[in-house]
Amino acid sequence: MSKLWDLLKIGPVFQYFGRVFSKNKDYPSSTNLKIMHGINRISIIMFGIALLVLLYRYFIRS
Repeated sequence: MSKLWDLLKIGPVFQYFGRVFSKNKDYPSSTNLKIMHGINRISIIMFGIALLVLLYRYFIRS
């Protein structure tokens, strides 16, 4: 049961969001890495918007 509980923890997900959306000067940076993080930010924001639209459609239109 503890292994299942460890798999369901969402703390690392929020830590990743914190790393992606923050400016960390200690980490070595390159152009490719900046572009990759930019694409990740765009995809996370688009997923959040899509999730809000789906929730709106589910609760308001049904």
